Amino acid sequence: MMAKHIGIVACSAEGAALCYQTICKEGSAIMGPHAHPEVSMHTHPLSEYMEHIYRDDWKGVARLMLSSSKKLQAAGADFLISPDNTIHQSMEEVKKQSPLPWLHIAEEVAREAKRNKYSKSFILGTKYLMTGPVYTETFDQFQLEYKIPDEPAREKIDAIIFDELVYGDINHDSKKYFLEQIMKARDSGCNSVVLGCTEIPLIVLPDESPLPVLDSTRLLARAALRFALSA
Repeated sequence: MMAKHIGIVACSAEGAALCYQTICKEGSAIMGPHAHPEVSMHTHPLSEYMEHIYRDDWKGVARLMLSSSKKLQAAGADFLISPDNTIHQSMEEVKKQSPLPWLHIAEEVAREAKRNKYSKSFILGTKYLMTGPVYTETFDQFQLEYKIPDEPAREKIDAIIFDELVYGDINHDSKKYFLEQIMKARDSGCNSVVLGCTEIPLIVLPDESPLPVLDSTRLLARAALRFALSA
């Protein structure tokens, strides 16, 4: 059986790279040495996405995603993923016009939470993601509880993401801050943490986290592998 061609609509480089690497590395465990599905990627500059996000212009974000979608369709992709949680806020608009089907990152995370019986998750990500509908609406649909950091913590986490993580910079004090926030969430009754920015897995490692991690980047990559290999 020929695997489906995966199209990656990227936004920020580090998260997209981790998603791509996961598909390639874990593909070989399923398909054999050095094997993985065909993968194509396209990304507009993060700065173009941020211009729209700063203005709360999610239709502008959708236009960029659709531009990438069409380029990936032309490259032969059979379906699409985006290893960027925040821009999923435009997914409803994107799906209306997309030339190809999509997997949804938050849905894959919610399915994993359900499988592991994680009843209340602590959601980390950009400030737009933490206060936006991507995870709140999805977790409501899956009947899962969630908690987000308070406003000062959201601002600090957002700054760490955009000033450090999107450049691949891992700062010891920033790592300590993330782990402290996760510990507070554990103490308040959460039993898992959503790494809802695709760069956060670079700084919050499973064996260091006070809570079990729901790694959105790798969960999406694994879902893409399963879908690519499905009949």
